[in-house]
Amino acid sequence: MAIHEFGVRELADRIRAKELSAGEAVAAIFDRIDKTEPIIQAFLHLDPEYARRRAKVIDQLSAEELQHLPLAGVPIAVKDNMTTISMPTTAGSKILKGFMSPYNATVVDRLEAAGAIIVGKTNLDEFAMGSSTEHSAYHITRNPWDTNRVPGGSSGGSAAAVAARMVPAALGSDTGGSIRQPASYCGVTGLKPTYGRVSRYGLIAFASSLDQIGPLTRNVEDARLLYEVIAGHDPLDATSLPQTVESGRPSLPDWRDVRIGVPKEYDGEGIAPRVQARYHEVLALLQEQGAQLVELSLPHTRYAIATYYLVAPAEASSNLSRFDGVRYGFRAESNELLPMYERTRAEGFGSEVTRRILLGTHALSAGYYDAYYLKAQKVRTLIRRDFELAFGQVDVILAPTTPDIAFQFGEKSQDPLQMYLSDVYTVTANLAGIPGISTPAGLIGGVPVGIQWLGAALQETRLLEIAQAFEHLWPAQPWPSVGGDL
Repeated sequence: MAIHEFGVRELADRIRAKELSAGEAVAAIFDRIDKTEPIIQAFLHLDPEYARRRAKVIDQLSAEELQHLPLAGVPIAVKDNMTTISMPTTAGSKILKGFMSPYNATVVDRLEAAGAIIVGKTNLDEFAMGSSTEHSAYHITRNPWDTNRVPGGSSGGSAAAVAARMVPAALGSDTGGSIRQPASYCGVTGLKPTYGRVSRYGLIAFASSLDQIGPLTRNVEDARLLYEVIAGHDPLDATSLPQTVESGRPSLPDWRDVRIGVPKEYDGEGIAPRVQARYHEVLALLQEQGAQLVELSLPHTRYAIATYYLVAPAEASSNLSRFDGVRYGFRAESNELLPMYERTRAEGFGSEVTRRILLGTHALSAGYYDAYYLKAQKVRTLIRRDFELAFGQVDVILAPTTPDIAFQFGEKSQDPLQMYLSDVYTVTANLAGIPGISTPAGLIGGVPVGIQWLGAALQETRLLEIAQAFEHLWPAQPWPSVGGDL
């Protein structure tokens, strides 16, 4: 097996055992990137020299020292809205072109402390606002399964890099489904932890009460490994939870002891028949294994998209006000202050970011705050209560990850509402602050489709146990043929 085919655990185990050097792993990964990146364009920044220096440090460690590094020598990519000292951080926006952060995001420090090697920063929809990675200010990223289709968004670069086997794992951020939706479109595993479980320090904020960092990997076991490294309390993040994060390989459950919630709201209008058929196929398989399927209702789900697109843009309009041409980043030329502000933002922000800033500013404006933003927060509380009641009856909730498979480039870019509906099954987890994971559920017409598992807050261990058990149950799918390797 070629080195770039190894997953996180396999690669780390071989490097710790001195069967493979970190330098060899890095060389193999960049050889793979050289062949594949011109086709996929998953990255905004690559730094092979930095990666080689890191690999040398890892290779100089003793076998005993390596045993304490769970990600020893593993090359990993990071979404380009997480700050790094070694590489620019642009958030996919012209307004931050060339920006060098004076500090690392907490998740980056934790990855490197665990022995990981950051090889590059991945493409994304500008400021993580989008569902297709068509809204990057730099270039589009292509789906490795079909290069005429989107990889999803906003973590499309991270998902595509993992699917194309350019890296065994990558970090993404999930505000309304931006890890799970591209994971589904690209046929990889994507985990969004409980809100506050992973530090947001160093993550360029989109919507502060919704954003959460998580891993995209080739399987559930690798997602768990990365999650355990990056999760845990961080005093630098005021929203970081103090609870201890469980670690260690989970035991696979007996399906007869698993209660799976099947919400009627996730199985009706809006879902493509081909995805609905696969969803029912998965449910039938689980029932055959002895799992208890519990029909339930999440009645306020119908308001989720409207609620999300009031809360998220409102928070974005506040967060993005700091990009004004004064503090850092792009500045338009002008001899007067107000025109400089206006031109900087007009030239620096793309159309989708501008649209959401306008939506959010309107929702927060005098006379509309109570009617829109305040009401949305009340509905958000009702959505959270729906889940709390549901998890009193079941261990996990099973849902489609997306209403359909990955769409063609340009298919929805002129219809923002249709683009927003791509996240109809994922936004509720962000609004409620609960964990969710998308796992592959085979191919439809040669293109991947995912299935989504939702768990109660702080119950990542149980969620990962069940998702991994399904992974063992469902037939493994091949990887896409891209870069001339298959």
